[in-house]
Amino acid sequence: MAEQMQSAGAAKSNPEDIIVDDSDEADAPILERREATDNNRLKRAIFDVPIEVTVSVGKARPLIGDLLSMGRDDLLPLDARLEDPVELLVKDRVIAKGELIQAPDAEGQLAVKLTEVINISAISE
Repeated sequence: MAEQMQSAGAAKSNPEDIIVDDSDEADAPILERREATDNNRLKRAIFDVPIEVTVSVGKARPLIGDLLSMGRDDLLPLDARLEDPVELLVKDRVIAKGELIQAPDAEGQLAVKLTEVINISAISE
């Protein structure tokens, strides 16, 4: 068993390339190398795809006439207060909530401190 563990470690594989077969509880887990199939590569590659996240701070419902008459320096009141949480959305679906803060490493840059993350697996079409 020690030889199997050493040979698996000597291959310098990534942790994602190793699977544990613990189907027989009496024996210690056996480490195997997962084949680098196209399907596995595709599943891993999806994590490198950028996605746009929209942060919603509030909504306004002005009359069209009021909106058309607005100019520079006019204020559009929102239905939210400064201390209210913001929503993070992907394709109009709320995926998390948080609070706006100044990014600690960039003066004047906004960031969102996550306070609640929606369980993505529970979302259905």
